[in-house]
Amino acid sequence: MTSDVYRGKESALQLRQLQRKSIEYRRAILRSIKAANAGHTAGSLSCIDILNVLYNYVMDITPENFASTARDRYIQSKGHSVEALYVVLADQGFFPESELKTLSRFQSHFVGHPTRKVSGIEHNTGALGHGLSVSVGLALGAKMSGSLHRVFSLLGDGELAEGSSWEALMAACHYELDNLVIIVDRNGLQITGATEDVMGLEPLAEKFAAFGCAVRSCDGNDVASLTRAFDRLPFERGKPNLLLARTVKGAGVSFMEDVVKWHHRVPADDEYQAALTELAAAESAL
Repeated sequence: MTSDVYRGKESALQLRQLQRKSIEYRRAILRSIKAANAGHTAGSLSCIDILNVLYNYVMDITPENFASTARDRYIQSKGHSVEALYVVLADQGFFPESELKTLSRFQSHFVGHPTRKVSGIEHNTGALGHGLSVSVGLALGAKMSGSLHRVFSLLGDGELAEGSSWEALMAACHYELDNLVIIVDRNGLQITGATEDVMGLEPLAEKFAAFGCAVRSCDGNDVASLTRAFDRLPFERGKPNLLLARTVKGAGVSFMEDVVKWHHRVPADDEYQAALTELAAAESAL
């Protein structure tokens, strides 16, 4: 993969390029997980379009400016879907794509959750419910220092059962952190089943609004919908930005979509080939 930067107002060409990126990224996720014989397949597929648009269209984060205090920050609170983040960072040039072949191998830095030992990772995550707290601290620090950079945080909907997420949200609203962009990967599933069966979240948008967030919704597996949503940032002055991105777990591979068992499952050889065939067909259709 070769990284290209499309930041700015969308065009038809940019959207087509982003759509192709999403397919490339899905192929790379499956390839990495298959080679490692481990990984969170469906969750990585559900959030990859979000990461694609963030890194290629929205955020000011590059290998060249990563040491700068003026750049944007990204915290992946749903750290178990790190395979999606790894393939995007490789594409952005933070490290050679060949290093993805070491995923989950002995002494490799490419483990099952984000670690700062991997170039481009802002903060260690994986303990669900902690990422938003870190993001709030970063956004508050930016406000206090007068910096104009933004903080982006990706949450899984399952981790919203953690009370720490709502405590962090209270602080974000209290301090009017409109430089904080919270994206919820609302795929409706977690490791043991549907979120509404395990710990009901709805009405989720109304809850976020009641806390004091400026809430918007979009199709989190459609790059056009995502770019339109991010183009409206900040959603409202003086309020944290909350994007409820409605996604499908396993998006892009039909037999993985909305199926609980693919939360942490490696495709068999025939499944892997079937998935690649579907992605090739989707690419041809573009």
